[in-house]
Amino acid sequence: MTLALRFEDGTVRAVSSGSEAPASQPEPSFGGSGDSSGDDDSVLAALAHEREYLERDERSGGYRTPAYRYADLRDALDDRGVAYRDRVLETNSLELSTRYQLREYQQEALDAWREAGDRGVVELPTGAGKTVLAIAAMAELGLPTLVVVPTIDLLAQWRRELEAEFDVPIGQFGGGEQRREPITVSTYDSAYLKADDVGDQFGFVVFDEVHHLGGEGYREIARMLAAPVRLGLTATFERPDGAHEELVDLVGPRVFSLDADDLAGEHLADYEIRRIEVDLAPEEREAYEEAQSTFVDYLNRSGISMRQGSDYQELVKRSGRDPEAREALLAKQRARRIVREADEKVAELGTLLDRHRDDRVIVFTASTDLVYRLSERYLLPAITNETGAPERREILDRFRSGEYSRVVTANVLDEGVDVPDANVAVLLAGSGSEREFTQRLGRILRPNADGSQALLYEVVSEETAEERVAERRR
Repeated sequence: MTLALRFEDGTVRAVSSGSEAPASQPEPSFGGSGDSSGDDDSVLAALAHEREYLERDERSGGYRTPAYRYADLRDALDDRGVAYRDRVLETNSLELSTRYQLREYQQEALDAWREAGDRGVVELPTGAGKTVLAIAAMAELGLPTLVVVPTIDLLAQWRRELEAEFDVPIGQFGGGEQRREPITVSTYDSAYLKADDVGDQFGFVVFDEVHHLGGEGYREIARMLAAPVRLGLTATFERPDGAHEELVDLVGPRVFSLDADDLAGEHLADYEIRRIEVDLAPEEREAYEEAQSTFVDYLNRSGISMRQGSDYQELVKRSGRDPEAREALLAKQRARRIVREADEKVAELGTLLDRHRDDRVIVFTASTDLVYRLSERYLLPAITNETGAPERREILDRFRSGEYSRVVTANVLDEGVDVPDANVAVLLAGSGSEREFTQRLGRILRPNADGSQALLYEVVSEETAEERVAERRR
């Protein structure tokens, strides 16, 4: 009997088998150099005792491990000199080439990833060419590849890039299409539904905006794919909830990182950040102080410190059973709305729009209501999560052509959308997170033809929690 490794429903199963591969499948590869005529079950039992990821399958016999542990299991068998028949990845190599010439930092990132065993996360700012880096890796390795992206917009963008670069069909999971090809682009949602079926069809997986993979549900995508070669791309690796630590196991460690300051002036636009502080109107100040006091008083009584994301989640949980906790949560939301939508912020935006009437401006807010308020007051094209895809494309196309020189949005353009070049951003409000700030800054960092400086205005309500958050971010 010969030990065999097979992919089954998002797992890799190790069993004793004397059967041959069906004629329609590629000839299986063989691993190990030892004689496997001994007790395979004893070998696997010993491995399971050493490696917690390998477990006995009492129902069907043999042993199983999550598919992402395939490379680890194979290495463990090779180290022991155990011969086995490898039927996990039923793939053929691809002949791929690219016209892209990598910039020096992109080549350094690719080299660092390869030296890390073709696994890991590359962190580069928006506009630094992460897609180009991934295409170069695909061409160099020639492996069937699954690219996983968070939005329909990125799905279409990646597919266009890959079809333009490679002379092979490009498959798609999501956006109304479910067609697999040796190179396929998928949304995270579609990959979650299909990974247990197609996890043996790709030797390489690229996770774009890989920080999304830290979410508990999406982690299953990485676990159910057998692909040993993994590349994560992001401009903002770390998550406030610490879930980025899970990515080390699922994708690999952060192997290369540059921020906007590292590339500004040569590969990205030089930029300046200007903070503008505005006063709350007397009635806004009174309402803010009352709401903030209600919130802080409850925190002091309850012992919640609000130093990390889990503290806020604890408050949310308590609000379901504790009326005082609920009132504190609602008070915090009122306080946030007051500072984010202050009348002086709206007036200050008018001043900035007049100052930059010849520039390309993106205005970022934190709420759909404020987007529509600003759109009506200043006649700005608006993009929110309520804007349909055709209308959003039309607005962005007109912004790209120059027909529109400004646009206002909430969170929709932070990531996952191909946003035309702009050179001025106005942050009227946001979540306060470093991730969001970095993503919004990245929207104005693509170099301009005239080499001009990009400018980001951060409009902050003075003597509020918003001011303290902005100060910490600096």
